Amino acid sequence: MYLPQVIMIFTIGLGCTALLTAVLIPYFKNRQFKQFVRKVGPKSHLKKDGTPTMGGIAIFIGLTMGILLDGRMDETTMLLILVTLAFATIGFIDDYYKVIRKNNLGLKAWQKFGMQTLVAIGFAFYMANMTEGGTSVWVPFADKFVDFGILYIPFIIFVVLAVTNSVNLTDGLDGLASGVTLIVALTFSLIALNIGNDYMTVAMAATAGACGGFLIHNKYPAKIFMGDTGSLGLGGAIVAAAVIMKMELLIPIVGLIYVLEAVSVILQVGYFKASGGKRIFKMAPLHHHFELSGMKEQKVVLMFWSATLICAILAYIIAV
Repeated sequence: MYLPQVIMIFTIGLGCTALLTAVLIPYFKNRQFKQFVRKVGPKSHLKKDGTPTMGGIAIFIGLTMGILLDGRMDETTMLLILVTLAFATIGFIDDYYKVIRKNNLGLKAWQKFGMQTLVAIGFAFYMANMTEGGTSVWVPFADKFVDFGILYIPFIIFVVLAVTNSVNLTDGLDGLASGVTLIVALTFSLIALNIGNDYMTVAMAATAGACGGFLIHNKYPAKIFMGDTGSLGLGGAIVAAAVIMKMELLIPIVGLIYVLEAVSVILQVGYFKASGGKRIFKMAPLHHHFELSGMKEQKVVLMFWSATLICAILAYIIAV
């Protein structure tokens, strides 16, 4: 497989998603499928109330079309699509409840986490028992594969849940999650191209393209949000590709922004409870802290994109 083919697949994913999103925006507006902004969030976000949501539907269809139209598929590609669909469906149910209840409360936390855990368990068992690589994991810097043995399944469950929910937390500013994930997916596509994994090259190129197509409409000021349908689905696609490629431990490097967003929430909640109401950050996730510190939304997004690009270059150098 060659770079021009990667560019073509990226373009297909981008075009399909951009066109479908353009169709969905007026449709969702008419159906009142709109975002209900939390009153406790930054005041500048109140103007976003009523923006159409669930644009993740277009992202999933776009990345799937990019994969299918290339015609290069095997069981790992189907597995990635199924994992992406499973998490996107969980997100869709959550989004739908928010829409029909006309508030920001979707599924209960235990319902959402329970469904995610079931998907993660099924994926982990499949990877451990039904694939050639089995329970081995590639270790960066050491550049060797290590057999995790009985620890592999709980490790993969943790990675899947951590990544999907971290991407979900990153989706809080216009263009943030779609732009960061575009860079992360494209990085994994180029790494897969370099190591000769054509299937993941295609899947990640299509995913990056889908993010780009959605970003056309999601950049500031966003005309549509991806919702949990998109953020959980994209998290599923990224983590599925990383696990299939045995590069789970590369995620904290290329996806450092995801990690920082999640850690900021964990630290904020933990310190708040331990200190009796004190906070480390002005607001979590981390992107809101920078907003409330005086940075404009567009500058925060650009800063996070830039940081992701630097991390992506580093991850690529390490992997190849």
